[in-house]
Amino acid sequence: MQADLNIILPEIVISVYAIAALLFTAYTGRDRMAGMLLWLTAALFAAMALWIGTTGQGTRTAFGGMFNDDGFARFAKVVILLSAAAVMVMGQEYMMRRKILRFEYPVLIALSAVGMMLMVSAGDLMALYMGLELQSLALYVVASLRRDSAKSTEAGLKYFVLGALSSGLLLYGASLVYGFAGTTLFSGIIEAADGQAPVGLLIGLVFVLSGLAFKVSAVPFHMWTPDVYEGAPTPITAFFATAPKVAAMALFARVVHDAFGGVVGDWQQVLAVLSVLSMFLGAVAAIGQTDIKRLMAYSSIAHMGYALMGLAAGTVFGVQAMLIYMAIYVTMNVGTFAFILSMERDGQPITEIASLNNYSRAHPARALAMMILLFSLAGVPPLLGFFGKLYVLRAAYEGGLAWLAVAGVIASVIGAFYYLRIVYYMYFGEEREPLETSRSPVQWSFLMVSAALMLLGIINMFGVEGMAQAAAATLVN
Repeated sequence: MQADLNIILPEIVISVYAIAALLFTAYTGRDRMAGMLLWLTAALFAAMALWIGTTGQGTRTAFGGMFNDDGFARFAKVVILLSAAAVMVMGQEYMMRRKILRFEYPVLIALSAVGMMLMVSAGDLMALYMGLELQSLALYVVASLRRDSAKSTEAGLKYFVLGALSSGLLLYGASLVYGFAGTTLFSGIIEAADGQAPVGLLIGLVFVLSGLAFKVSAVPFHMWTPDVYEGAPTPITAFFATAPKVAAMALFARVVHDAFGGVVGDWQQVLAVLSVLSMFLGAVAAIGQTDIKRLMAYSSIAHMGYALMGLAAGTVFGVQAMLIYMAIYVTMNVGTFAFILSMERDGQPITEIASLNNYSRAHPARALAMMILLFSLAGVPPLLGFFGKLYVLRAAYEGGLAWLAVAGVIASVIGAFYYLRIVYYMYFGEEREPLETSRSPVQWSFLMVSAALMLLGIINMFGVEGMAQAAAATLVN
């Protein structure tokens, strides 16, 4: 038991911290302590990421195989914790100025982070569900954190109702898998399949994948994403667009390779269809958007389609490509949302794309940084976003899915239009009432650093390529 507890020590530390922070602030300063608690939580996340990234080695299992501590899980956890810390810090001033920073917020983010860490380490269907629900229940609450806003309340309610539906699909699929495999352990399921899965087990697999597809906003389970992105406060939208996406994609990879790695051909086509539908709907539906948060929602749908393309390859290189893509995607989104958080007029947040008309004249440095990020999101060479897409396209091609790679290129060209349209507005738009910009040094720093990484990362990706390769090798064997 002691050895098992040592393996899950980072999760225990964050859980105990969240409970202690909740009790302490509830009986002392409450919302007056929210700012301090937020910075403390972000610092804990960064410390845990450093701990996990530097001390973990080898592959260990806990609780009879229910929990895996391997290179794949550690890579995903480091990205999750760092992105969560970054989003919390850069959104603090926004939330304080609008009086929506409550002491529950960092506690709920901490609990959702524990859920995400459990998800990426899950080795059993029950552990998978526990992690998924812990993450989801916390996110349902933070989506409706702005209680005086009808849109925020609606976002939380929609997310909750559709999330409950996805949980039902997942549980039904898990029950079918258990019925046919006789175990909930991934290691037992892959043995029961033995290279040839019966029809009942495949139906269960499809339901499980449907539940997971909801969490990554893959079409046709994407319907919650635009409304939740638009309705939730912008810092929370930024959180939705980063850490939970990494956790869900890592869980996707864990399930298909650890539990169903012997029947790659059966789930490969399902992921390929999810990928192509997500890429094209995200590319086409975003064209007519006038709100930048809704545009980023459709952008995330398309980007999850590209990540699924790498996973659909069913190879070690495919998982490596997916991990690299998600790391780059999260970095781009942190910078992009740092820019969106700074958009305001008369002290009120503005999210209309047209409000960026001629933005470059008043704020040339910010406009340049945003242009670099948008070009990177579009996959324009030689920026880092281009190499992320190149990896997943190559993985699909080498995995025997050349048609999917071609579809990805076409979708990427279509999607480039709405990113370039924002650049056009910033540099060549018609003169109108100028947009003010938040003077937050934190937001400015995240915007500039993220844009710089898109340029400097093309040299060696700061070692992410090698780390992703090692992580993928521990999952696919």
